[in-house]
Amino acid sequence: MNNQFPVETAVCTEHQMLLAECQRALEIWNVHRAEFCQFRFIGREAGDELLRLQAKYARAYTVLQNHERNCSLCRLALRMEGRDSENSSDTLSGYEVCT
Repeated sequence: MNNQFPVETAVCTEHQMLLAECQRALEIWNVHRAEFCQFRFIGREAGDELLRLQAKYARAYTVLQNHERNCSLCRLALRMEGRDSENSSDTLSGYEVCT
C-alpha cells in the first residue's frame, strides 16, 4: 500500500489554501469565457467582466508563486520533489481559446 502525497500537502496549509483559491479563480474565468464564446456575447460589459475575472486569476496565481518563492517550507518541499519554484504551478496554466 503506497500512499504518497506531495510533500507540500503535508507541510504548508497556506500553500494549499492559495492553490485552491487560484484553481477556483481559473475555473470561474474559464467557465465565463466559455459561456461568452458559446453565446457570442459582445459588448463592453462582457469584456469588462472577462477582464475582471482574468485579473482575479492573475492576482491569485501571483500570490501563489510569491508564496512558493518566499516560504521556506514550500521551497524545501519543492526541492524534495525535484521541482523548482518557477514551474511548480504548471497545472494552472491551461485554458481554452475561443474562436
